[in-house]
Amino acid sequence: MADSATDVPPEPSGVGGPLVLRPPSRRVDRRSIGWWTVQALVTVLPPVAILCLLAVLITPARTWLLLPAALIGGPGLVYVAVMPWWRFRVHRWETTSDAVFTRAGWVRQQWRVAPLVRIQTVDTVRGPLQQLFGLSTVTVTTASAAGPVRIEGLDHRLARDLVDELTEKAQADSGDAT
Repeated sequence: MADSATDVPPEPSGVGGPLVLRPPSRRVDRRSIGWWTVQALVTVLPPVAILCLLAVLITPARTWLLLPAALIGGPGLVYVAVMPWWRFRVHRWETTSDAVFTRAGWVRQQWRVAPLVRIQTVDTVRGPLQQLFGLSTVTVTTASAAGPVRIEGLDHRLARDLVDELTEKAQADSGDAT
């Protein structure tokens, strides 16, 4: 079975016609699950660990410290276990000759389409955790008040190629990107 992150999606029907918001076809890299899991752990573990450490050090307050640790840790554990997989199922992206399509989120999902004629800049971001996992985020800035379109969790080489492709397409277009 081919990895859908490297498959080339078909062009949508009606190319050249009005852009329609539709589900993008390409998945983000599977390593995103690990990246999102580590991000979730970095969010959940510190307060739980501090409360547990204080419970060990301050014996009279042990119950009152372990209770909030459990109240944070229980839902936090569910968050760490569910969120990365759910996001991987939701996050999609695609580029066509007319636009960049994205779908992101997990509880609150956002679908975006950015016409190539509106692209102003295309950037790549690689935080320390993304570098560890070999991933990048491509940010496509347009003249939209909704802000930039972000494609998170792409293989670094694919992200670099995508930035080159979108930059070439945007420069080839005679629009003014406003």
